[in-house]
Amino acid sequence: MASTKIEWTEMTWNPVTGCDKLSSGCKHCYAEIMAYRLQSMGQEKYKNGFDLTLHPEALNEPYKWKKSKVVFVNSMSDLFHKDVPVKFIQQIFRVIKDNPHHVFQVLTKRSDVLKYYDSEGWLDWPHNLWMGVTVENKDVTHRIDNLRNTGARVKFLSCEPLLSPLHNMNLESIDWVIVGGESGRTPRPIKEEWVIDIKEQCQNSGTAFYFKQWGGTNKKKAGSELNGKYYKEVPHIKYVLS
Repeated sequence: MASTKIEWTEMTWNPVTGCDKLSSGCKHCYAEIMAYRLQSMGQEKYKNGFDLTLHPEALNEPYKWKKSKVVFVNSMSDLFHKDVPVKFIQQIFRVIKDNPHHVFQVLTKRSDVLKYYDSEGWLDWPHNLWMGVTVENKDVTHRIDNLRNTGARVKFLSCEPLLSPLHNMNLESIDWVIVGGESGRTPRPIKEEWVIDIKEQCQNSGTAFYFKQWGGTNKKKAGSELNGKYYKEVPHIKYVLS
């Protein structure tokens, strides 16, 4: 488990590393940049750079964590990548189920794989697993329907980097929406009206709304204030762990 600067979680756990680009949100992948940086530093876990790599030895790590944590699973990969064996995913789900005092957050862009595995009955959903999909623009809103129809107890969307307006999303059974602008050297723009529209959709549907950042080349300076307020709502942890 590693500390992280990702605001909406506490720690990261990476039983899989590496991925490949799938959609527009992947263009400036932070995980890819970080993987090659760690490889150049000689870290054994990243000897394969950003090639997909399973780390079965990491499956034992959560059993050693005593204090309750919110844990982002596979911040450096996508658990539902087609080359991750379903049996390995099932092992990860088993580890999550065995550690009910933690909340584990899983995020994927491959909602079609998620939907298929769930429809086949291959996923035994632990109550402490939050399942999310990335929805960066209007071309991938079908991922919301794929997520909604799974057996995950808590479902969330990551609209980061937000690259287009997302009007009239169906947020039924969606517990949480995270929104953020792209950061880095050549960030693509985000518009305030896009963020406000998503915030209002969340308010109308009773969905927790978390505005992470405006992004840009200096994301710290740009901050995350929206119309003079900060929106950092999250699903209720006690509800999730009960």
